[in-house]
Amino acid sequence: MLKKENRLKARKAFSATYNNKNVVSDNLIVLYAGKIKDDKNCPTRVGFVVSKKIHKRAVIRNKIKRLLRENIRLIIKYEKFKPLNNYQSLIFIAKEEIIGKNFTQIEKSILILLNKIANKNI
Repeated sequence: MLKKENRLKARKAFSATYNNKNVVSDNLIVLYAGKIKDDKNCPTRVGFVVSKKIHKRAVIRNKIKRLLRENIRLIIKYEKFKPLNNYQSLIFIAKEEIIGKNFTQIEKSILILLNKIANKNI
């Protein structure tokens, strides 16, 4: 489970991240990145969105969110992507093609998006 300090929950925080308009996507996921942090000691907060357009059953939507959360938790824990800590917030939005994908396919997609967003801001 993702640590409490890394969870993005507040509606205002989601809105602020969306309004930053720093977006990249691939065929599985859309990634919105918040502002670049001034204080590196503050943890990056991560949010996940899986709409009813993806699948009408909550069981499927929740499974997708669990896969996304676990991937991010492991990326943070093992520091697979150092520039992840540069952002105040990140929002991952699942696309319909994510249904049926396994853990490693989702991990590859997330890492590709994180690389894209890091290269975009250089």
